[in-house]
Amino acid sequence: MGPAQMKEHWEKVHTSKREADVSWFQEHARLSLQLIRDSGVPTDAAIIDVGAGASRFVDDCLREGYRHLSVLDVSAAALATVRARLGERAGEVHWLEANVLDAALPAHAYDVWHDRAVFHFLTDPSDRQAYVQQVLRAVKPGGLVIVATFAEDGPTLCSGLPVMRYSPSALHAEFGAAFQLLGHRRETHQTPTGKEQPFVYCLWRTNPGALEASPED
Repeated sequence: MGPAQMKEHWEKVHTSKREADVSWFQEHARLSLQLIRDSGVPTDAAIIDVGAGASRFVDDCLREGYRHLSVLDVSAAALATVRARLGERAGEVHWLEANVLDAALPAHAYDVWHDRAVFHFLTDPSDRQAYVQQVLRAVKPGGLVIVATFAEDGPTLCSGLPVMRYSPSALHAEFGAAFQLLGHRRETHQTPTGKEQPFVYCLWRTNPGALEASPED
């Protein structure tokens, strides 16, 4: 599926379904916030949520007092849903309508990169490599990277698309030596229809030496 078809797919998803009806819906991003808090991230940290859809992660971050938030998604409809939900507080967030693989992100700008349920849609190895390079370009040296995917025993399809499934070691192998693995957690997500989906979360710090050696656009 090419970039145009991918955007069309996600626009259709976010215009045809209510926010709380998609399988990945969470009332609160509790585990993500716990990982950020436990890592000692200050409230003035620059945090980006990539492939956010209509996630309430940004709502939770605002309530926690984080002040420099960016939300990226390929779907304009998804971003519009979140902006409408936040109301006046939407003006406190930087909004990016783009595909994470080729988004023009500022170099070494973010203290925290957060991705719940995007990376596992990248079934092409070249797309996964492009994603990792985006992280290396966009995250500050020593920055925090949180990526959550379906676990090894998770679904093989999501939103009608094939997905990858990972163990913590397999997910870490995709990112490599430029990322210091701080830990991993398993979460059993219950969908709105009551099904259980196992996720694995990996938490890394970027290796400053690897960042300095990474190619710039």
